[in-house]
Amino acid sequence: MIIREAKIPDIKQIQIVRNAVKENILSNPNLVTDQDCEVFITVRGKGWVCEIDKHIVGFAIADLKENNIWALFLDPEFEGKGIGQLLHNTMLDWYFSQTKTTVWLGTGFNTRAEKFYRKAGWTEVGTHGPKEIKFEMTYDDWVKIRNQ
Repeated sequence: MIIREAKIPDIKQIQIVRNAVKENILSNPNLVTDQDCEVFITVRGKGWVCEIDKHIVGFAIADLKENNIWALFLDPEFEGKGIGQLLHNTMLDWYFSQTKTTVWLGTGFNTRAEKFYRKAGWTEVGTHGPKEIKFEMTYDDWVKIRNQ
């Protein structure tokens, strides 16, 4: 298993993983284009992938422009193996090395992702639209979590 920075040629496999999820499903997969992914991993922020046997099984993308976690998704066959936590920690370590600005994300109610973010130390701060919980992570909270 390798965690590495996402590159433009990874986008096709990233899209396959994004569209394989069982929760937080895109209502229209065409809403997130390959061009969107490219901009988020090269201009707005950075992304990481988890690769097993040259196959991408998960990815995470942080957006410095909106101080947002744009994506953290795993192929459902690879859930529960610690990959999400590795991607999450790599992404937040990088994010907070770039800025001390609080980062936020939105995720569906009553999902495994909601439980994941709560366990990882994120703070619920309200809603993001009608269908998502909004969570935040401060720099200080991340430092405390990483030093535990």
